[in-house]
Amino acid sequence: MAKYMIIDGIRADFDQEKNILQVINSVGIHVPTLCYYSDLSIYGACRMCMVEDERGNLIASCSTPPKDKMVIRTNTPRLQHHRKMILELLLAAHCRDCTICEKNQTCRLQELAGRLGLTDVRFPNTREAQPVDDSSVSIVRDPSKCILCGDCVRVCNEVQHVGAIDFANRGSSMIVTPAFGKKLAETNCVNCGQCAAVCPTAAIKVKTNLDKVWRQLYDPGKRVVVQVAPAVRVALGEAFGLAPGEDSIGKIFTAIRMLGFDAVYDTCVGADLTIMEEAKELGEKLESGDDRFPLFTSCCPAWIRFAETKHPDIMPYISSCKSPMEMFGAVLKEYYKDKDKEEGKETISMAVMPCVAKKMEAVREEFIRDGVPDIDYVITTKELIRMIRESGIQFDEIDPEAPDMPFSISSGAGVIFGVTGGVTEAALRRLVQEKSTQSLRDIKFSGIRGMEGVKEAVLELNGRTLRIGVVSGLGNADNLIEKIKSGEEHFDFVEVMACPYGCIAGAGQPFCHKVDKKERMAGMYRSDKAAPIKRSEENPVIYNLYHGGLLEGREHELLHVHYKGAQPQE
Repeated sequence: MAKYMIIDGIRADFDQEKNILQVINSVGIHVPTLCYYSDLSIYGACRMCMVEDERGNLIASCSTPPKDKMVIRTNTPRLQHHRKMILELLLAAHCRDCTICEKNQTCRLQELAGRLGLTDVRFPNTREAQPVDDSSVSIVRDPSKCILCGDCVRVCNEVQHVGAIDFANRGSSMIVTPAFGKKLAETNCVNCGQCAAVCPTAAIKVKTNLDKVWRQLYDPGKRVVVQVAPAVRVALGEAFGLAPGEDSIGKIFTAIRMLGFDAVYDTCVGADLTIMEEAKELGEKLESGDDRFPLFTSCCPAWIRFAETKHPDIMPYISSCKSPMEMFGAVLKEYYKDKDKEEGKETISMAVMPCVAKKMEAVREEFIRDGVPDIDYVITTKELIRMIRESGIQFDEIDPEAPDMPFSISSGAGVIFGVTGGVTEAALRRLVQEKSTQSLRDIKFSGIRGMEGVKEAVLELNGRTLRIGVVSGLGNADNLIEKIKSGEEHFDFVEVMACPYGCIAGAGQPFCHKVDKKERMAGMYRSDKAAPIKRSEENPVIYNLYHGGLLEGREHELLHVHYKGAQPQE
């Protein structure tokens, strides 16, 4: 017989649910929570999710397993008083500049205060003021807005295995901070921004440079060009009422032109370039017979930083290819060099990214040539949303447009870079000798697609058995690397994305739950399916760049990078 609970008089059958909270959600009741996040361990600190059993006991629904025939109530006078008191005490020690806070109208604390009808805070704020930490190029910490929910600590430690922040002190003196009171920039933070993604307030947020971007747009002596990353297309529209996963790239191009940008391009072109170079690199590695370590992908800057700080010995085995953003940035700067001289202008190259770490990547010295960065500014999907709203553009009403020439064509292989497994699939499309529809299907169903944090696939590639690993989330990457080092696992190629589920869930994207992530992933594959060109080498733009174009004879100079941590192999 099925197990069941009685929730507010409603029967709720359960089977795999791990806690009472999940059972409650299954019947359409949403108990307030602040520290609960389904992808993280149970912390149970906020006590907002308390419910009352039939004996009148108050229990935390997030940390209590469901029991057969259990009877609970989610709304009673005691619970209402209890929740309001918790919120009032949190707000008493919280900065209340809500109208100018970046998370205004998206703050979980603000949302619950409104939901529970909290209109007054009776207690003074006696919390000692803490300085804002804006030392990082990607992330800002504001301790005055921290509610000690622990989400950032758990995602940094459990999911990412970075451990840049943790709790310090005890009782009323407890804070979240890097060890020994260091600035975030002084730690091993990889700038993935997942801490900011899960923070329910604005205690940790993505650093913005929109003021500088606006100044560049208003400067008549500047030619401002911008590229848009693949994953942005399936997330930005959510902020304007579009369904999760709906491809809005055409509308994005239109909106960007309306904002005043001089030219707009699709980073999928850069992804096609990456595949040309990375697939070549993989082919050379397979021919060399060196199987001590796999070839690791290099698209994700947070992953590069993680490898530099935690696994420097594998740096020589990471692809020397620049990320698609940096490859395309180098191409664009070269393309406009002569035009700038003729017209007396300076080209400012920008990028719209789902990734917070791209801000860090853009300022790395390895991507600055002759004192000029290939990418001048990086803004996130959420920052572009703010620009669109600020300008009064009715995103849902504008018509879609195409990117600018001469880089207006990209492949479906470039599009799927935004999902975990996409880089691998694109590389395999390039490497297989049989360029048929059936070969595309074989790759599709090889096991590299899906939302799992670790995926393994074995394929026959041109007469050779190829073992492939695909990981998203740095904790998963860390575990896999240890298995490779110990000899427990062996791979020829490993794709790594720092953010769980890939770029579709990057910290620069509008926050989404697991169901929305599935829709975003499905949207990327729909866009690939609709693309007339499926393989990077079939893109005429790419062909022209290599044959008689600005890349001819300059591939290594413009498209590859040597990180300081990458020493020659022994």
